[in-house]
Amino acid sequence: MLQAIGLTSTPGKKSSPAVDDLTFDAAPGAITALLGPDGAGKTTALRLMLELEPGQGVTYYRGNRLGDIAHPAREVGALLGDVPGHPARTARGQLRMLCAAAGVPLARAGELLEAVGLAGMADERLGSLPLAMDRRLGLASALLGDPGTLLLDEPAKGLSPRDQGWLYGMLRSHADRGGTVVCAVADPKEAARIADHVVTLDAGRLVADQDGAEFARTRLRPRVSVRTPHAVRLADVVHREARAARRSVEVVPEPGGVLSVYGSSCAEVGEAAFRHGVLVHRLTDETGDTAPASTGPSAPVGTEVPAEPARPSRARRWAAAAISGAPPAPRPVTSPVRPLRYELHRMFGVRTVFRIAGATVLVSVVAGLLMARSGGTSVEAAVAARPGYLPLPPVAFAAGLVGALSFGDEYRYPALAAARGTVPRRLGLLIAKLTVTAVCALGLIALVAAAGFWALRLVYGAEATVPPGHWPALAAGWGGLAVGSAWAGLLAAGIFRSTAAGAAAVLAVPVVVTPLMRQALIVPAARSVAGLPDRLRELAWVRLPHQADIWLLSAARLLARPAGAALALSLAALVCAYAAVRLRRRTAW
Repeated sequence: MLQAIGLTSTPGKKSSPAVDDLTFDAAPGAITALLGPDGAGKTTALRLMLELEPGQGVTYYRGNRLGDIAHPAREVGALLGDVPGHPARTARGQLRMLCAAAGVPLARAGELLEAVGLAGMADERLGSLPLAMDRRLGLASALLGDPGTLLLDEPAKGLSPRDQGWLYGMLRSHADRGGTVVCAVADPKEAARIADHVVTLDAGRLVADQDGAEFARTRLRPRVSVRTPHAVRLADVVHREARAARRSVEVVPEPGGVLSVYGSSCAEVGEAAFRHGVLVHRLTDETGDTAPASTGPSAPVGTEVPAEPARPSRARRWAAAAISGAPPAPRPVTSPVRPLRYELHRMFGVRTVFRIAGATVLVSVVAGLLMARSGGTSVEAAVAARPGYLPLPPVAFAAGLVGALSFGDEYRYPALAAARGTVPRRLGLLIAKLTVTAVCALGLIALVAAAGFWALRLVYGAEATVPPGHWPALAAGWGGLAVGSAWAGLLAAGIFRSTAAGAAAVLAVPVVVTPLMRQALIVPAARSVAGLPDRLRELAWVRLPHQADIWLLSAARLLARPAGAALALSLAALVCAYAAVRLRRRTAW
């Protein structure tokens, strides 16, 4: 059972709310259609029910608000448009990633691909799927957690009659198993064909709440549509002949010289026009929608007007919502149930990371070989492909780009369940992203170092690849720069919800922050940090092994350099900004 109470969207500065005081129930085992033309508020109503739209009101799913449900994807499945996801991701990869988000077994992805008829297209990319297949995948995403309620926004729009029949068959099957289905439609004939319950909206307000049989009887009436340049004359002729024959016929003028004749047939109207010499341009039998009862003069005379369902007053409903603890505004959805598995599927489900890694290795090897030709370049500089004028090696820039894509692409291609919004800033998800990006950064370092050493050995011989004695400190420094760059890109992209912002933050370290730090560190009385490990050892409660001196000294040297200090300062600023944005969002919601 779904209960929507007093749904009202937040109006604009100079406009009325798109949905105003909408209240209705959707029973289990039935399909409920939200009917209305474009702009009637159907999509906004669905978004309010999913707590994706700012506004007021409350929606209960089997007696619980969405924010109080431990696993929302197992209670509510939604499809508000096309499947949100990276166009390079496969259908199977998309569903497996969503399985990790919903906390369901990965085998569920294969089961749903079979159920929706996409088993043969499981390895197709999302960007290459036709509309009908995309809608099938969207329905599979909505059904992933086996939810009790489905919310869909015109899922059959643009589909062929065959695909529409298949889609509505799936919805009917879900309802027959006891599920609740709420489906927005614009065509009244479609609503009468598929729905057990029809809720009609007009300008964001409820104008009728009927079961399917009553809707078909009161809103869908057979008629004869006549287009003629002499509409007034033909209407008079039809009225006179109907009175003479003692038949009940209703003639309603429509815009554009069209008459809608109820209670007659094409043959009778055509013969009447022929007998009186009235020119007719078009004569057809139609079964379509009449105007909503609330539209007043445009409603056909004699149409049975459905009574608006009895509802409690708005103040009373708001009092009930307040007592129940209903939130005054929507809250973001929960983070993935298994964030680490989700992040692994999200990152490695596309080829972007592998392409970045390949390009980084190639650039580093070529640059290192060119640098080593002069003979004055150290082995570590040639392997890292880092000339003296470059504050960060190429691998650090690549790691920063991987970090920026981790959050930026996720907001560009929402990766959680379809139409449930973008991924929120959750601590568990952030930790998973930090972990995965750090491992990727260290993996890039290992690839670049291995490829660089082997390339130098192959081209210039073994004497050109003698490892330096302080290689552990060098490795720690490279790893620190790469991981720091990856985290800087990740945090900036998470703050601004943009990959470009994350990449810009990484570039700002050598271009802006490092020169400032270099100027700040140029002081005549600078002290050495060479004795720092020994002083830390004296203060430590636990005696550190002697090998730890090397790591402590390498960390101190890294922070003493302008690039390291700039990266550390940038990371500290981004962490504070991320926390501030998260707290502000939590307060605003």
